[in-house]
Parts: sequence; C-alpha cells; structure tokens
Amino acid sequence: MSDLPQKPAAGVSRRTVARATAAAGLAALFGAAATAPARAATRLGPRTRDVSVPSAALGRSAPVRLILPSDFATRPDKKYPVLYLLHGAHDDYTSWTRETDIEAFTAGRDLIVAMPDAGPTGIPSVWRDGPDYETFQVKEVPALLARDYRASGVRAVAGVSTGGYGAMAHAARHPGAFTAAASYSGVLDTTAPGVPAIMDAIVARENLPAASLWGNPVFNLLTWRDFNPRARATGLRGTALYVSQGSGVGGGGDPLPGILESALWPSAQGFARTLALMGVPATTHFYGGGGHDWAHWKPEFTASWPILARALGVPE
Repeated sequence: MSDLPQKPAAGVSRRTVARATAAAGLAALFGAAATAPARAATRLGPRTRDVSVPSAALGRSAPVRLILPSDFATRPDKKYPVLYLLHGAHDDYTSWTRETDIEAFTAGRDLIVAMPDAGPTGIPSVWRDGPDYETFQVKEVPALLARDYRASGVRAVAGVSTGGYGAMAHAARHPGAFTAAASYSGVLDTTAPGVPAIMDAIVARENLPAASLWGNPVFNLLTWRDFNPRARATGLRGTALYVSQGSGVGGGGDPLPGILESALWPSAQGFARTLALMGVPATTHFYGGGGHDWAHWKPEFTASWPILARALGVPE
C-alpha cells in the first residue's frame, strides 16, 4: 500500500501563524437531500471534480470536491461507497487535495472521495444563528451523490481538527449513517475545560458572534452537550472508530502547533475513556509530541486506512 504523504509536509505556514498570532486565543492556531440539481461540475483532472450544490440547509450553494473511481466512466451500472474527508478550521474543501496525495492514493480503489465545504470556521454543525452544515454534509451531499454519481449507501467519514469533530459528531448524532469514523487531532469533548474558549475563539476569528454557534456554553449547556461527541458517544456503537492525538509536548521549530495539540489532548483522552467505559470499541493512537498540522495528520490517515477500507469494502 502506498503511503499517503508523498509531498513534503506543509504544516502550519508562517503566513498562517502570523495571521493566527493576531487572532483571539488558541483558535488562532487552528490554521490548521439536495433540494435542487447540482450545477455543472468543474473538471480539475481525470478523476477530480468541483461541484456546486444548492443547499436549503445553508441557504446558498456550497462546494464539494469529488474524486471519482478510476473506472467510473466505463462501468455505468456500478455503485460505489463514499469516503467523506472533512477540513479543519480556517481552511476549505480543497485542503485534502492540496496537502495530501489523496488522488493518487485512491487510484484503482473502487470508491468516491467527497470533500464538502464546512464554512470558514470548519465546524460542520447546526449553528444556532446561521447555517446547518450538519444537514448539508450528512443528508444533502449524500443525496446528490446517490442521484448523480451512483453512490451506494456505504459511507465512512474522517477529518482533521474541527473536521475530526465533525466526523465523530456526525457518526454519533446519526447512528448507522457511517460504517467508520476517524478523527485526527479532533475536538472530541466540546465541554472539556478550556475547549469552549477555543471553540468561541475559532468563531470570533471569522468575525462572528461566539454565541452564534451553540449559544453560551454555560446558559446553553444542554445544546453544547447535544453537539458534543463525548456526550453522544452511545451513538457510535457499531461504527468502526479511529482516534489519534498528539501530546504536543517538546519538539523544535515553531511551538504554536504543539501548543494547540497539547490543549486538545485532555479532550481526546476523555473521549477515549468514555468509549472504553461504555464498551464501544475504538482504535486509538495517542503519541508523544506532535503538532496540530498536516505533517502529523497525513501519517495518521495512512494508519487509519485499513479500518476505513474494511468498513467501505475496498482494498487496503
């Protein structure tokens, strides 16, 4: 099996860090059924397309990047499972093809890769005062793929950072919708100490009111819990799970990615403990050091691939 990270790791760029340093709190470090027919796809390569999806949940059209199977055009009656890859905060739906070799990695494997937009914050949730990215990603995009791209009902989801939150939250809040879910440095306990401040600061960095996400983390605690993967962990029973997180301790060079990784370490640990107490099986990889960046997320995707592949029914 080829290794995912073929090109040099980009990590957190100096430009991103410079912008992030001026932002509020730790969020500055996060640089890291369709209601109408989709518009014509923009062809980016032999297998890669960008599709604009009209969305009632968002009140606008939003992009999805697709990587089609190698034999898609020659097997018009075949249906394919779908791997959803979610981006992180202050990034966009192009991140997986920009930062990894996911196109080459999936060549010859019978699956569709879908990379849906999650907005500038990368938090794919039902916003209190705003869009519903959860419905867009969990219902509208799958409906489009089933209708226009011969997607089967077999789906797995994986994501980095706030996309890791999305992967676990989607699977927990929609039991049975995904056969597998993987999180790489995800926000897995949104009510853990310090995490609400991080989430609020992510929102604030995009010049949005903090309360526009789930409201106040104290006065609207029930809403925060409802969207918390740890609190909804019972919904993950029967889903193949992979959770990875670095401690962020030590290492040379730029310290900022390591600081954020260490801030999220207790959240991931608490999530894993809850799964264990509930008897929900999960493959975990908690490693010393590491940063909140693609240099660490790419090998974690590779490590999780056998779990995702088995759940999708495709070759490892």
